[in-house]
This record gives sequence, structure tokens and C-alpha cells, in this order.
Amino acid sequence: MVDRNLIRQNPELLEQAIARKGLKAPIPEIVVMLEERARLLRELEVHQAELNKISKSIGELMAKGQKEEAEKAKAQTKEIKEKVQDGEQKQRDLEASLYELELDVPNPPHESVPDGLTEAENKVVRTWGEPAKLDFEPKAHWDVATELGMLDLPRASKISGSGFAVYTGWGARLQRALFNFMIDHQTLKNGYREVYPPFMVLPSALIGTGQLPKFGEELYKLADDDLYLIPTAEVPVTNLYREEILDGADLTIKLAAFSGCFRREAGAAGKDTRGIQRMHQFDKVELVKFAKPEDSYNELEALVADAESVLQTLGLHYRVTLLCGGEMSFTNAKCYDLEVWCPGVGRYLEISSCSNFESFQARRANIRFRRGQGEKPEFVHTLNGSGLATPRLFAAILETFYRPDGKIVVPEPLWHYIGAQEIRV
Repeated sequence: MVDRNLIRQNPELLEQAIARKGLKAPIPEIVVMLEERARLLRELEVHQAELNKISKSIGELMAKGQKEEAEKAKAQTKEIKEKVQDGEQKQRDLEASLYELELDVPNPPHESVPDGLTEAENKVVRTWGEPAKLDFEPKAHWDVATELGMLDLPRASKISGSGFAVYTGWGARLQRALFNFMIDHQTLKNGYREVYPPFMVLPSALIGTGQLPKFGEELYKLADDDLYLIPTAEVPVTNLYREEILDGADLTIKLAAFSGCFRREAGAAGKDTRGIQRMHQFDKVELVKFAKPEDSYNELEALVADAESVLQTLGLHYRVTLLCGGEMSFTNAKCYDLEVWCPGVGRYLEISSCSNFESFQARRANIRFRRGQGEKPEFVHTLNGSGLATPRLFAAILETFYRPDGKIVVPEPLWHYIGAQEIRV
């Protein structure tokens, strides 16, 4: 949610900023409603002052024995109370309508975000490592997985439809090894506190992080309960502190959570359909931070580095891309993508998005902090990023470390988790 003061003071500037994302917002309508809200509040203040004045006069009139005048004053207070009640109801109705409109206002991009509306206008800020030098034609992960009995996509489709996977044998073991390795890496080496959250949440949680009401078509909703399957652990973990005031001395809070993720991918029909590049259900380790406003952009850079460290530890070539305005989400103020190189498909695949939401989510979820005793609460800044998602990491490992003799050389950091140094039939 965008600060109302920003809407009031600089509506044109806000519209221009939102247009950098290729989006529009009902800013003029909100400005009109804010003006009406201010008028109603002034009117209520006048009525309340008048009510207080007359109420005080009633006691004075009664003390003087002017009973008839006191009764007239009582009649006046009744009329004014009705006006106050009517005004308060109008104000409640207006607030509800205003809130609904405000939920449709995207987070404007930070000034450091590059202009542009397409992927071609994203900015590669750095790369790490070199693409694997293979002296043979690299295989796509779906071919490697089939050869080694690691995936069974046809049977997954039989039981759940397209967009799902059954990991089998070494595939199931590698999948388990990856998320255990990543959660250990982020908690034991990078200093995050582990959280294991529910995989189902109330609508209020999704409103807090910005998936609802605008992106409901991307979510899986339970038919008989007012619950949704989570699209990412960002949702339950960010909402841990909903409606709370944190101690500023505790910030920055760093949390890491493993979870299943469930996405309809309604806006990505026909894209990356082969193998496990784009799934309706997948596993992911999510990193979430709660920071003071003045610290959040340094924390964003640190968050990106923490996500990168997984790829570096595994020896996988990748690049970091700063997204242009039009490639960003509705909710974030700045976003970096990590894209891992997959030689079998011959391109980089996004494996993590790391974002600073500034106070956007905190305003929706009412997450605040207090710098010191007696000081006014302020909204925290929230950040999150994948640390990392398993399907494309699984794919990158298969495509990078497969050898023509029919085995996969397991990266050393995974030996303990997978219980082997190589995978073969």
C-alpha cells in the first residue's frame, strides 16, 4: 500500500512513477476521495465541538433553573448527534471504498530502477564463473533425468495433470538433498533463523503481501474453506508479524523457510513447458527480511549475495540482472533476478528474484517498529528472495554435471546430503 501522503502531495509524480512499470492506478479517484474524507472529518469536528459546547451549557442552564432553555438545548444535541452518527457512517463507507481503491495501486519503482518495459531492457550487473566447457553436446535435463530414472513426468501427468513432477530414485534423493542443503546453508552460514510455516493461508495474509485482490487467478483456493495454498513462503513468513509493533533493536530480522509452492501460472500458458522449468507445484527456500527504512537497500544487496552464495558453493555459472520497471512485479520497489546457466537448454533460467518492497507490504499488513520507548511507531521495510527454488537448480545441476559416460558428478557440498559423489544407473 502506498503512503496516502504521497498520493495527496504528489499524485502526478506517483502516476508517472507507476507508468514506469507499464501500469495504471486510480490515483485521481483516490485524490477525490481523500478530499471528501478530509471534508467529512472537518464537518465531524465542527459538529463535535458544537455538541461539546451545548452539552456544557445544559448543566449551566439547569443550575440556573432555566429548565425550558435546557430542554431546548437537549433537543439540539439530539439533532447534532444524529448528524454525527450520519457523518461517521459516511466516513466508514468512504474508508472502505478508499481501501479497495488503494489495494489497486502498485508500488512505484525506486529511482535506481532502469527504464524499460521488456526483458531486453533489464540490466545485467554481474556474472559469476564461466559456462561449463563441455566437449560433447550437452543434454537437456529431461533427457538426463529420463536416462537415469530421476523423473517420471508421464505418471505425474496421469495423477495430477500437466505442470507436476514425480521425482524418483536418485531424483527424489537429489531433490531432498537440495532443499536440506539450502536451508542449512542459509541458517548455519548466512545467519537466518529457520521457520517452517503453514502451506495454507487466509485471504488476509495474501492481501498483506499483495497477491490479493489483484492476482487471485494465479492462486489455488480450497473449495470448502476460506484458505489458499501458498504461492511462496513469502506469504506466511511476512505475515508472522502482521498487526505487530517490533522492537527496533531487533531489526534486521532474517528468516529462512522451506516450503512447497503452488501456482496456477495462468499468465504463462505455453511458456517453458518442457521438463521442470515451470511447475504448478515446486519446493523452495525463501529468505525474508524485516529492516529499518534506512537499512533496507543495503539489506537488499546482502540478500542477493546470500542467494548467490548457494550457486557459488555449487559451482554453477550465473548472472545477476536488475529488472527494468516494466519487468517488475506489482508489489516491489526494486528487484534483482538471479539467472543460472543451463547448457542443455542453452540459456539462462531465472532461479531467484530478490526484492525490496520498502513499506508497501508493511502498510497492507500493518507491520511496524518502534525505535525507542515512547517513540512513534514506523512501518518496517520488508524484503524477500528465493534462496533458491529447486526445479531449475535441479535442472542446472543435471545439465552442467552430466558426463557422456552416463553419470552425474555430484557437487562436493551435496555429498553429505545425497550420500554419493556421483549418480549413475
